[in-house]
Parts: sequence; C-alpha cells; structure tokens
Amino acid sequence: MPMWNPWHGCHKISAGCKHCYVYREDAAFGSALPSDEVRKTASFKLPMKRDRYKNFKYPPGTEFALCFTSDFLIEEADEWRDEIWEIIKLRSDCKFFFFTKRIERLLECLPSDWGNGYENVGIGCTVENQDRADKRLPVFLSVPCVHRMIIVAPMLEKINLIKYLDRDLIQEVSVGGESGRYARPLDFDWVTDIHRQCIDKKIPFCFHQTGSYLVKNGRQYYIPREHQHSQAKKAGLNTLTHQIIGK
Repeated sequence: MPMWNPWHGCHKISAGCKHCYVYREDAAFGSALPSDEVRKTASFKLPMKRDRYKNFKYPPGTEFALCFTSDFLIEEADEWRDEIWEIIKLRSDCKFFFFTKRIERLLECLPSDWGNGYENVGIGCTVENQDRADKRLPVFLSVPCVHRMIIVAPMLEKINLIKYLDRDLIQEVSVGGESGRYARPLDFDWVTDIHRQCIDKKIPFCFHQTGSYLVKNGRQYYIPREHQHSQAKKAGLNTLTHQIIGK
C-alpha cells in the first residue's frame, strides 16, 4: 500500500502525541527541519505520476494511505488541501484513507461537492483515552462520511465506546499500542474489552499492533518493532472480513 504524504510535519495536541513516531523518525534520520514545521513534500502529486508510456504509475484499485506523517486537517495545509481533493476526484478509480486527531476541523476542510462523502475516501478518527473519545467521536458521528473508522491508538487506558458503535455509521474499530523506546504499555485486557464491545454491536474489529510493551495477565512483555503487527494478529481477535472502502 503506497503512503501518500503531500505534506510533512505536525503539532502535538493531545496525550496520544507524546511520543509521536513522526518526531522520532525525523530525529533518527537527522531531519534538517523541525518536526512541527509543516511543509509540502516532493510527493505532493504522487497519484498523478505516470510511467514512460503515459499510464498512471499507480493503477486503478490502488489504495493510498494519506498524510501519515502529518494530519490531513492541520491548519497549515489549508491552502494546499483543495488541490489534494482535486487529485482524489481525478483518481476516483483509487481509494484513499486518512486518520485525524482534528476531526472538529473536517467540515471546514471539505470540498464543496462532498455531499454525504466521496465513495473512494475513508476517514479514521483517532482516540487514545476516554476523554478524547468523548470529545472527538460525537463530532465524528455527526459529519457526512461514507466510510468511517474509529482508530484507538495509541491506546492509553480502558475506553468505553459502546454509545458510539452505530453499525450504520462505523465500519471498523482498530486498536493498537505505542511503539518506541519510551512507549507507554498496552494492557491486553483493554484490547479484549474493546473487542467485546464491537462483538456486542456487530462492528468489525482489528487489533493491528501490540506496541512495544504489552501487559498480559499482569506481566509486561517487550515486543520488537518487527513483530508488533504479527503478534497482534496471532491474538485471534480480528473480525474484519472485507475491505472498508469498496466492500
């Protein structure tokens, strides 16, 4: 799945941002610019790239992970976002999804022809604790969107999502821990509790990542980065049986 990052850089706005992987990777690779400086990238028009035969480099059906080294709704990108929406419309044969901690900005950032949402766009609202769930999810459920996901990551505490799990609105809940040397631990009981909530409400569930430190039966385990996705999958909790976009 190609990553499409038309801009890079972000601001920390809540508890889940404390050990942001964008800041961590910028430091690891010796970025010359600060991680909180939002700037356009050389990949700004990535889906429009063509090969030497004038065919699109990325064929129909490609699913793009959009703006994963920033936030698609960040304020500094307001002057660039309309061009991105145009590319998304031009590549209606492809699928796009982005996650955001700034869901309250969505309405002011949508294109004029959005209507009830673009069929080829999925939006994930990220929450990390009960406070952010209760602040962001009522807004998320109220905005027009065809493909809607709740992303609980990095999960920092036990969270009750029951009142937000409307089958007509939410197509997936995905849970993950925090990575990195200073990651806060994820308690497996929190994960299974969200899984139970989703089962009760018949919402597809995905445990996508353990994070670096997983607590299970009172014991904390260190999970190397290369095994965090596979170990989450081995938990056997995933109930996803379809693609969220274009199911």
